[in-house]
Amino acid sequence: MEPVPIRGRPGTKALPLTQKRAVGGPIALGLLAAYAGVALAGFLAAAIVLLLAAPDLAGGSPLGRMPVLATHLLALGFLAFAVTGATFHLVPVMLRNDVRHPGRLRLALPLLAGGFVLAPGLAYDRDALVWTGASLVAAALLLVLGELLGLVVHAPRGRTLVASRTGVALSGFHAACALVLGAVVFSQDGRPFAGVGVDRWLLVHLDLAILGWLTLLIVTVGRTLAPMLAQAPTAGPRRLPLLELSLTAGLWTLLAGIAASSTAAKAAGGAAMLAALAAFAVFLARVARARRASLEAPLAHLLAGVAFLLEAAVIGFLVLADAISVGSGVTAYVVFLLLGWAGGVTLGHIGKMLSLSLWVWWPPGPRPRQAALYPRALWLLEGAVFALGVELVGLAPLTGSEGLAYAGASVLVAAALLAWAGALRTWHSRPHG
Repeated sequence: MEPVPIRGRPGTKALPLTQKRAVGGPIALGLLAAYAGVALAGFLAAAIVLLLAAPDLAGGSPLGRMPVLATHLLALGFLAFAVTGATFHLVPVMLRNDVRHPGRLRLALPLLAGGFVLAPGLAYDRDALVWTGASLVAAALLLVLGELLGLVVHAPRGRTLVASRTGVALSGFHAACALVLGAVVFSQDGRPFAGVGVDRWLLVHLDLAILGWLTLLIVTVGRTLAPMLAQAPTAGPRRLPLLELSLTAGLWTLLAGIAASSTAAKAAGGAAMLAALAAFAVFLARVARARRASLEAPLAHLLAGVAFLLEAAVIGFLVLADAISVGSGVTAYVVFLLLGWAGGVTLGHIGKMLSLSLWVWWPPGPRPRQAALYPRALWLLEGAVFALGVELVGLAPLTGSEGLAYAGASVLVAAALLAWAGALRTWHSRPHG
């Protein structure tokens, strides 16, 4: 067995041991940085396209070319890379075993770039681009889910794990379902599938991705990550992952209601999910009150994300009650849920994870304090600018104001540039030579 470097306190050297570590370790700094860099490029691209999408956003036209392009750049160009990097930085430690084939994650990186081909293919209805991009993304997803399944399967039994195996596995399953369903719906060329119209399948596809994949993963990991980063008391041990299971049950009830056009099922599923997420929000509020560390962007984004999540829930119920138009309501719902909640929480963690990875992989010998590698004030500014941009863009379809849409998208471009500045400052702090 190869020696395994074990790191101790700051300033100590890594000692090679010939026995296996008791816990898993994060992926290499270079691999995480590559995923983060592509993700930030995807976020900037999505923000710029939102500027072009302003008229459609204000008009409540979520299926216009530019909104579709912006949505898929955010999902495939930003979230796919950021979430993959974050998952394999955090989950090996939480499930106490290492990634078994890091080379597969390096191969998945260029394959995931098929998302930059798939997004314009969907927006401009180009079959060749769609199927080329979808094939590349599907191959990447197989590699990523294979490694994720390995972490779940090899998590040690009889020991305390700080993330739910069930939650991680279900999140990966929902990601695969969302990709497959998206391909199936596109192949129907606007025709109903299994007796369900394309518009309803698109909502199922969207909710599978945002709620089933991203939200479930945020809840699963955030239960441990939020208190850890805030230096607050951790959540108590559980016999069953009831929060993750109730969220999943509510999701599938909601999806069944959308597919069957059942208002009762949609309301019941939405209420069940809202109850589960409310419990998570209460937990985050306790973390914020009990924190011993200064407020940083990850927790700030989580708290703002919960507010956006509640706004999305209110809008969803208003659409069900026919209190607002479907087009305007769905557009605002996607902005608050996909961009404000899932996108914001993910963006807020990139800088912190990059600085933690840099600190962990610092060469043997004296190293700086971890706080010195993380530009806290810059990332907090990014969080405030991002929240303002999301709120303006989300209000645009509800008010019919192009001015709000243009202003919000411009602010989001500024947030993307601040995120780049924060990440580059951390990256330039690495040892040279």
